[in-house]
Amino acid sequence: MIGTVPAGLETHAPGRDGVRTDRIRVLQFLPNFALGGTERLTVSLARALDPVRFDVQFGCLRRWGELLGEVADRGIPIAEYEVARLHGVRAWRERLRFARHLRRERIQIVHTYNFYANAFAIPAARLAGAPVVVASIQDTGGYLTPLQQRAHRLVCRLAHRITVNAEAVRQYLIGDGFDPRKIVVIRQGIDLSKFPRRSGLSRFRQEWGLPPQAPLVGVVCRLVRLKGVEHFLEAAAMVAARLPQARFLVVGDHLLQKRDGAIVNDVAYRAELQQYAARLGLNDRVVFTGFRVDVPEILSDLAVFVLPSVGGEGLSNALLEAMAAGVPVVATDVGGNAEAVQDGMTGLIVPPGDAPALAAAITRLLHTQEVAVRFGAAGRMRVEQFFTDQRYASETGALYASLLDGAGRRGLLSTTPGGWGVMG
Repeated sequence: MIGTVPAGLETHAPGRDGVRTDRIRVLQFLPNFALGGTERLTVSLARALDPVRFDVQFGCLRRWGELLGEVADRGIPIAEYEVARLHGVRAWRERLRFARHLRRERIQIVHTYNFYANAFAIPAARLAGAPVVVASIQDTGGYLTPLQQRAHRLVCRLAHRITVNAEAVRQYLIGDGFDPRKIVVIRQGIDLSKFPRRSGLSRFRQEWGLPPQAPLVGVVCRLVRLKGVEHFLEAAAMVAARLPQARFLVVGDHLLQKRDGAIVNDVAYRAELQQYAARLGLNDRVVFTGFRVDVPEILSDLAVFVLPSVGGEGLSNALLEAMAAGVPVVATDVGGNAEAVQDGMTGLIVPPGDAPALAAAITRLLHTQEVAVRFGAAGRMRVEQFFTDQRYASETGALYASLLDGAGRRGLLSTTPGGWGVMG
């Protein structure tokens, strides 16, 4: 049973249908429901948590994004607290509204994700007297200003625990002054059913007019500068000189740089990348696909997956998805990449910002098919063993249960029928 709570600590509060329930009431708080790694992880967690034990709902700063339909289809309630900025009268008015919602719904566990959600929701959750508050941080920085970093550090002191998705993130936070006693590593998992083993050519090649026999080498990411896509293009030019039949994909778009839950476009970076590809002579060899919802199908057609990030990574969802699809991977040694990829066994790890090293690793996998096949199979097995959504839900549910148990022992959780929150 995922996240079983010791007897006597359940909250016997009325459910949303008016029937009394002893399920643990959890609220997950996100900036929005855009199709990003953290958002997919959170929606997957809501699906994978044992519904007999957990009653899940969502809060957000903006009711927007590709994953919104999936949440709505499951009948999971979503409350929006739209603010233009994290400070000011409106922001605090919305925090008070959120705090009232937590008390009215008798939420026992509030779990928030990354800077904007953490900064908005954690103070309100503590104000409401929520028994358990959990913050999540999924990257190693690079996106926040120094002022935002300080604010994040301060607000996370109010959380009972901080979950991170890689040991690299834990070490980064400790170096940045976070309390190491509060940090728990729970590596994310993915839904393997969405990534069946490779089964041949996809419709994707026909759509883009790609030769049936051309090996495809691809990046799947948001087009933000920390992803280092320019280094991938440099490497592609070197590989193309040795293997003229190879083709290269940049899958993703310039959307989804988040600010207070809003969406800000960095159209300049994609334009720069396309101009750079032209200068490198890659016009007929590289395809910028833009945003795609058929990533599993595209991955199944890749010969090599590349993650050329230069910083900011936690544990890349795209990297795990490529491994789940049985694709050999080349990744830079940043963040938690080396925690997912076993260098020389499930893929190859190279230094960040080193285009020749990227090119050499890609060429090696394209030239030695037996090595590529072995790496792909080993990568799939590694994900099956360590990075499934069920394992992630099990470990997260167990954390919830232990924290709720601790709240009960500290006298913060009423165990009387209908009770909730701070006693006294």
